[in-house]
Amino acid sequence: MSNTSSLQAAIAAHRFGLGEPSLEAIASDPQQWLLGQIGPAEPARGEGLLSTAQALEHVAAEREKRQLAKNPPAGMTAEQVLAGHYREVIVADARSRLLTAATSTRPFAERLQLFWANHFTVSLAKGATRGLVGAFERDAIRPNIAGSFETLLLASTTHPAMLRYLDNVQSAGPHSRIVARAARRAEQMGEGPRVTGLNENLAREVLELHTLGAESARGGAGSYTQADVTAFARVLTGWRVGLQSTDPTQAFDANWHEPGTKTVLGKVYAEGPDALRRVLHDLAFHPATAHFVATKLARHFVADTPPPALVERLAQTYLRNDAQLTPVYQELVRSPEAWSPQPMKLKTPEEFVLSATRVLRIKPSLFERGDNAVGMTALGQRVQAAPSPAGWSDRAEDWLGPDAVWKRIEWSTRTANRIGGGMDARALAAQSLGPLLTVETKLQIERAADGPQALALLLMAPEFQRR
Repeated sequence: MSNTSSLQAAIAAHRFGLGEPSLEAIASDPQQWLLGQIGPAEPARGEGLLSTAQALEHVAAEREKRQLAKNPPAGMTAEQVLAGHYREVIVADARSRLLTAATSTRPFAERLQLFWANHFTVSLAKGATRGLVGAFERDAIRPNIAGSFETLLLASTTHPAMLRYLDNVQSAGPHSRIVARAARRAEQMGEGPRVTGLNENLAREVLELHTLGAESARGGAGSYTQADVTAFARVLTGWRVGLQSTDPTQAFDANWHEPGTKTVLGKVYAEGPDALRRVLHDLAFHPATAHFVATKLARHFVADTPPPALVERLAQTYLRNDAQLTPVYQELVRSPEAWSPQPMKLKTPEEFVLSATRVLRIKPSLFERGDNAVGMTALGQRVQAAPSPAGWSDRAEDWLGPDAVWKRIEWSTRTANRIGGGMDARALAAQSLGPLLTVETKLQIERAADGPQALALLLMAPEFQRR
């Protein structure tokens, strides 16, 4: 194995993948190892996983729990009663996400799955999504990561989890039939008319976070205005999933839809459900979307401040191939900027735990209690619970605070003490890091007092923490 091929194998394993205990199988052709993994993500592993339709049934059943929550049992709060309803589903979803990534033979595909799940964030931090986040990733994201961006965008935007997370289920056109009925009822009861509000959350986030990007809102290429957000919100009215519906394909309710044409980014769209598909099509093929997606991919895999030339090539590849994502990934893998020996990125807590699990060959039983079993929450990144629709940060500086680093040290020490007694950290460091392993780190590991300390030093080495 030449030093060059060994170095590229290490980069492929850690920068594009999730870490490997040995680089030997990759070294013969690291780029081909990655290119061969491009395609739909493999089905999620695990037990207790619900389809979207089953998850919606589970959400509907919560109504009964809400009645109980009005008079909770002794020693319990109403919130505890309701949270308990979703506990098994949430744990199963988190366990499956980690187990699938930790045991996958296609780690690059899993990295892409994690990237897009963060790009199209649906978070447990909001109660309306409980029980649905895992189904969203399995049904909307995993099958579509290597197809057209338009398909991925449509699947994520119209999934019940997204419609609930960004409040589109509550959005009614000011002139819709449902609002007119509410006004008539209020008038009959002698009350002033109640006007159901137009909710702009989903429209704003699709434009700002999923397609054109925030720069477009500030006058950048393909700029949009508040009027575009409002018009797009009117297009989105009617796209909702009531608790009585268990068919995720029946997401449009004409009674909530704003009648009449709408103008978004200077283009007129007719009323009805087809308007959303047409708007999303035009957004997917917009040059600003190409640049935004290219920037995020380059930032995720290469550097916090991605090389402009790389971003431009990725964007042009996206446009030249009709928004197909596979050619974009292929261009990324073949780009010389992506193979710089100097690691520019820091593994997020989830990437760190997954790579440690893969390199140390930790048994899948570690995930039996979901994310708490691997200390993900303690590391500051609870699985499937990003703090906002923007998702988790993809910049190293946001994960490098003193407290965050100390928590990684604590996790590494606990893990090493649990499994490190019979493991040769020196051999493992050489096999998993190859030429990335520096002389300084090698000496520290060799001078460790015992096996667990040596293993903890490997996990906290800059070469392992960075990618």
